[in-house]
Amino acid sequence: MANIDQLTSSQIAAGVAAGDFSATEVCHAALDAVTQRDRDVDAFLEITYDMALDRAHDLDRARAAGEVLGPLAGVPVAFKDNMNLEGSHTTCASRMLEGFDSPYTATCVRRMVDAGALPIGKTNMDEFAFGSSTETSHFQKTRNPWDTRRVPGGSSGGSAAAVAAGEVTLALGSDTGGSIRQPASFCGVVGMKPTYGAVSRYGVVAFGSSLDQVGPFGRCVEDVARAMNALVGPGRDPLDSTSQDVPVDFLEHLDDPVEGRTVGVVGSLLEAEGLSHEVKEACGAACRALEDAGATIVDVELPHIDAAINAYYVIGPCEAFSNLARFDGVRYGYMEQGCGTLARQTSLSRAHGFGTEAKRRQLLGAYLLSSGVYDRYYMGALSARTLIGRDYADAFSRVDCLLMPVAPRTAWFSGEMGDATQMYLSDTFTISSNIAGNGSVSVPMGLGHDSGMPVSVQLQTPAFRDRTLLTFARALERAVGAGAVAPGFAGRGGSLA
Repeated sequence: MANIDQLTSSQIAAGVAAGDFSATEVCHAALDAVTQRDRDVDAFLEITYDMALDRAHDLDRARAAGEVLGPLAGVPVAFKDNMNLEGSHTTCASRMLEGFDSPYTATCVRRMVDAGALPIGKTNMDEFAFGSSTETSHFQKTRNPWDTRRVPGGSSGGSAAAVAAGEVTLALGSDTGGSIRQPASFCGVVGMKPTYGAVSRYGVVAFGSSLDQVGPFGRCVEDVARAMNALVGPGRDPLDSTSQDVPVDFLEHLDDPVEGRTVGVVGSLLEAEGLSHEVKEACGAACRALEDAGATIVDVELPHIDAAINAYYVIGPCEAFSNLARFDGVRYGYMEQGCGTLARQTSLSRAHGFGTEAKRRQLLGAYLLSSGVYDRYYMGALSARTLIGRDYADAFSRVDCLLMPVAPRTAWFSGEMGDATQMYLSDTFTISSNIAGNGSVSVPMGLGHDSGMPVSVQLQTPAFRDRTLLTFARALERAVGAGAVAPGFAGRGGSLA
């Protein structure tokens, strides 16, 4: 019998539906894989054994009763720890929420479970999603399965690492400025940031409300498409005012040819300072692969894209300051004891409950929203956002898809990136998609010649053209191959035999 990490989501769901193996067998295999592998990766903050097994038993009973199973029946899935799941904890990897019991289940989590997914557990992240390496977590540092001396990226590093290590088939992350695509690139898996509003954010702890988006990780494009079908659900979520109805099947047209379609390359990005030779080479190989598949490659420009990172580090901290004001140690969260007054208790609870990066971003947001500063910086950032959106609209009037780097380099060594500014610059190529709100996906391109680590390219399409986005991603995957389980982890535990 196969090992759990050798099967795609469609193979698992089909096998469970046909009775080739039970959902319970799959669940035990996945939990065994986590037990055998996570000691070297530390991708998980919590493993929901009983919940996963209960869901598997329910699926097996439903099949025995002749009921039709969901499209993700028996597929092991992990959730980033900023997503509420009733019966588990939601900590955002912060001391501030240590031990916090999820009061309800986020819509994105519920839709995956309703589709038949097995909730294996909650994954590590940068604290409150502030970071690009999963090193700011209060609890542990997650390691990259391809080289455990290196970071998995962030802030959704735990989710990316869990998929790359073969612990789960799918995982969910959130992306505010690249937090799905960058760790997907570092870990050699597919990671998708859908169009803003395509997936409900209800029940996901907010960082930047106008930037956040939930999306899936998988080892192949088809797995990501199946996850997207579950995530968009039967329609918009009334519990999220930004949620939109996305009435498409992401598997339909997935294997359509890209012959006759146009891919734009932003030449200035390929000459950007700090871009490694490995990444530039991967972009060139992706262009050649799509051209061989019949697409036309053309040069385009996004004239104001250099302003995206500046706008992001104004808008993001301002929204973070507003969203995290609720964590005061009074209603919930870490509470400092013996402080004398409520004001002092609140001040010390926040000072000691938040980590360094979380405090840095909130302080920056407080400053940027202060009188005399707001008009100069925040309003300027919104103006830049408008210009970037117009640039994208102009580019997409000429091309069907854009191709660009995901990150300037492959995964760095743990502790190497001591300068916060350098860490911020690792999101240089991903931020503009969050600013504009369009869909984008990170597609593996193999290993870099110099580092020996996974390297990927990023594809982007206009808002709510996410199905087209996956068609291009699938075409590229056909040419270069799908992502894979990191060699040191393949086959370790998780047998269905």
